[in-house]
Amino acid sequence: MEDSLFGRDIAAALKVANPPSRLDPDPNLLEVQNWLRMQPNLEARFGQVLRQSIDEVLDGQRTGRFNIKDLEKTEKTYLGTKVEIITRAEFNLDRGKKMDFSIFSHDVDSKFTSGDNWTIPREADGHICLLIRANDLKASYQIGLLRIHDTLLNVGKNRDGKRTPSVAGRSAIQWIIPEGRLPENILLTLSDTDRNAIFKTGASGQARTNELFRRVQDRLVNRNTVLTVARQDDSLKRVRDARHHLRNEGIMILGHQKQHPHIARALGLQVPEKGSWIAIRVACADDLEPTRKSTQISGQEYTVWEEGDSPVPAPAEY
Repeated sequence: MEDSLFGRDIAAALKVANPPSRLDPDPNLLEVQNWLRMQPNLEARFGQVLRQSIDEVLDGQRTGRFNIKDLEKTEKTYLGTKVEIITRAEFNLDRGKKMDFSIFSHDVDSKFTSGDNWTIPREADGHICLLIRANDLKASYQIGLLRIHDTLLNVGKNRDGKRTPSVAGRSAIQWIIPEGRLPENILLTLSDTDRNAIFKTGASGQARTNELFRRVQDRLVNRNTVLTVARQDDSLKRVRDARHHLRNEGIMILGHQKQHPHIARALGLQVPEKGSWIAIRVACADDLEPTRKSTQISGQEYTVWEEGDSPVPAPAEY
């Protein structure tokens, strides 16, 4: 898989002239693997686990942070613990006798990284590890299983003897989700110009929220993004007020209530769920090509604005 974050490692493993002999089939690991694969909506649920974990540790509402790189070293360590806690709650897992989880009566350790490899402590030797890696910038993640064995690890150079899976070790990972979709962190994807405009020094929470929806259109914006931008206890009220502030610019902000889902579907947009919004600039559809998607709001036919369309205010009520 060309885009796989571990593609080069797997390719390198295939080129090893004398690869170590594979370990005997592991029935316990297979049972854990099968249990995980039987969980409904597995990819979406793990994606939400990771999104929630990252957002809670970033604590954007209080800190304004949206990038894992801005975390302190101790916070990055705690992020792994947070992933473990929320994974246990999401899948209703018990603690293992010695490891983090009990899955199908087998002890399974949780190992998370936002970097290139996992750090494996000595106490995990011989145990099954649930390996979790998230790349927030690429909005992707991987979930795999590996039985920890000396032949699959690099020699530890840390004082505490922690080691990392070798090329052979990473090629031995049994992937549960080889390339999952992590819910997008929109603030990471914006240009420096757009981010600087949104987080302009001295701007109020309302002004920052207005600028967010002025610059981020036709894309779902989640609750945490608004909290991080507004940094106020009443951050979600800022969205309601932004509708009025941006109306004369022709910008609508659709949520999950009233006629908003119907409007989004009619205009060919993603439909916001609870806790998310999508902004668009609209144009009057009466004098435009009839092939363009449109919808009637308060007696007026509207469509999504395109270059060359005449500016019009957004509807007052929708």
